[in-house]
Amino acid sequence: MREASDVRAVDLCWKSRSGETDFGPQIENLNKKLFTVVAWDPRGYGHSRPPDRDFPVEFFERDAKDAVDLMKMLKFKKVSLLGWSDGGITALIAAARYPSYINKMVIWGANAYVTDQDEEIYQGIRDVSKWSERTRKPLEALYGFDYFARTCEKWVDGIKQFKHLPDGNICRHLLPLVQCPTLIVHGEKDPLVPSFHADFIHKHVKGSRLHLMPEGKHNLHLRFADEFNKLVEDFLQ
Repeated sequence: MREASDVRAVDLCWKSRSGETDFGPQIENLNKKLFTVVAWDPRGYGHSRPPDRDFPVEFFERDAKDAVDLMKMLKFKKVSLLGWSDGGITALIAAARYPSYINKMVIWGANAYVTDQDEEIYQGIRDVSKWSERTRKPLEALYGFDYFARTCEKWVDGIKQFKHLPDGNICRHLLPLVQCPTLIVHGEKDPLVPSFHADFIHKHVKGSRLHLMPEGKHNLHLRFADEFNKLVEDFLQ
């Protein structure tokens, strides 16, 4: 293992899930001789309960601060970020707000603003009883159906808040402030995040790389774990 002064990787989690359900192949298989992998549950998710999850308009900013505060408390002097979906948004904000603390960043399934098309997609996942059993069951086991269903509904309402802001802004104004080397991975068959979001982030994060996975969907890091992990290891070294 490296000493705490070296670069570490932190996973940032997605929606109503947790590190253990979202990042198993990364926690288990990323090279431990090169990285210490810290998978954390944002407040209200996973094992970071209580409190119950809530979604004030600044919830992404709050998660970003929580992530950085946690890593500093664990005595890491600098970190790299892996961020999926909401965690990708959180990572972008953290990189913009704390540029001297972030070494590198990999994000996938993220968006910097909300459109009419996105709002329609979010409405389509509001009712968790309509999710596939394979996706739903681990979350029901973790949370219980009632909390899981209620939190997903609250998430949809929370993310839709941004649609009413100018340009649907979540963090688009922060993208030019990102200074760290950034890899954006996008699954071309992602049903939840249209490709124009990855293109926008790539355009506005200076020097970023965009890697497309033709068969990738929203959970590309799980479905194509070996390919994804190699991509991450090569980029972070």
